[in-house]
Amino acid sequence: MLRTPPTKQKMTEHDRANGYELMARTFMLRRSDIGQDVVRTWARTMPPGAIVLDLGCGHGVPISQALVEEELVVYGIDASPAMIAGFRHRFPNAATECAGVEASCFFDRAFDGVVAWGLMFLLAPEIQGMVVRKVSQALVPGGKFLFTSPEQACAWPDALTGLKSVSLGAEEYCRILAAEGLTVIAQERDAGDNHYYLAAKKA
Repeated sequence: MLRTPPTKQKMTEHDRANGYELMARTFMLRRSDIGQDVVRTWARTMPPGAIVLDLGCGHGVPISQALVEEELVVYGIDASPAMIAGFRHRFPNAATECAGVEASCFFDRAFDGVVAWGLMFLLAPEIQGMVVRKVSQALVPGGKFLFTSPEQACAWPDALTGLKSVSLGAEEYCRILAAEGLTVIAQERDAGDNHYYLAAKKA
């Protein structure tokens, strides 16, 4: 029997995770290892035992998995109960929170690094700016921020949920980051053609 995909209305009304709670099982089955090599290289620039916050951590594969394998201490946030349950199953000793990133209490502590792989563009533009501010406040001096979003300013329907995704574009991201005391060190593309930003807080 064919199942009707969840409607956009149901996703927005009942899913704090931007449609990803309703599509969690599909996401966990489909998620590839794209991004793992970039995150692993980034992790190796951190001091031993660095504490890193994974925003929109999902079920932990492959991003948090790479961080854990590089022997960093990982905190994970995701708004999807199904995703965070998968994360906790894989990494029972990691600190986790099921919440929208903009409301997370983890931002009350300090981190050596923050990663947001495949998350920023799922958030409304004003929330993206708020998250950058919270990241900057939570990073220690010299701390690092890694996130993905297209280089150009654009909007498109998410491939999995159909909900609107928005990139503010490289120029605007750099402006927001600079305003919050974060310097863009580099912009690159990964094997999956994801555009990513490497930023650091002023020491």
